[in-house]
Amino acid sequence: MSKKTWIIFVAMCVLALGSLIYLSQNNRIDVSNVDQNALQTATADNGQIADHTYGQPASKVTLIEYGDYQCPGCSSVAPVIKDVVEKYKGQITYVFRNMPLSQLHPNARAAAAAAEAAGLQGKFWEMHDLLYTQQRDWKDLSGTERGDRFANYAQQMGLDVAKFKSDIDDPRISQKLNYDVALARKSNVEATPSFFVNGQAVTQVIKNGAIVPAGTKDAAAVWSDRTALGKLVIEPALTAAGIALPVDTTTQQ
Repeated sequence: MSKKTWIIFVAMCVLALGSLIYLSQNNRIDVSNVDQNALQTATADNGQIADHTYGQPASKVTLIEYGDYQCPGCSSVAPVIKDVVEKYKGQITYVFRNMPLSQLHPNARAAAAAAEAAGLQGKFWEMHDLLYTQQRDWKDLSGTERGDRFANYAQQMGLDVAKFKSDIDDPRISQKLNYDVALARKSNVEATPSFFVNGQAVTQVIKNGAIVPAGTKDAAAVWSDRTALGKLVIEPALTAAGIALPVDTTTQQ
């Protein structure tokens, strides 16, 4: 390689790197003055798309999840979280926020956009659930195949498919995804799934149904177990907030 060619090559690399840095910084949203533990209303910063919530509105106990639709761990824990949230839906507010780890999961951001696009037609949770249950079917698809599969899901739900396809590329959705990621970064989220109850990270590990020290052999994350998550995390938070626990009808005769 001649000296002139080398100089041109280096200049192109510097330009490319600069462009990547610029785009990266452009995608970052300043949330320094935002309380990431509070419910987020629709604003210009999040593309006028508020937090997606389920359960008791404005409860004193809020469970926030940062998830990635292509993450195997998120997929495996999704049924657990769904069951727990359903059980305590009269007492807690559950929030799902996007944290697509695109470098590890190249289809994650597109899946998050599909969920948000469905949300614009009132079917966020339906698409949310379907993306997890069908993760194996779309996670390795190419861009065109992936888009067709998501459109098929939208059709199954009775959505306006043309609007759905258009909304996936809507700048508002990109803004919403960037906003969620910014909140996750502010909460020091580095992996998915990550959970917070009233702003406190859910990091406990359990063995034989009891909380044990981190690093204990054969211990598992508390959020991987329905009973443990409810009894050891959710219910203590409800009690501390003065909220009555749900009645367990399975023990009633």
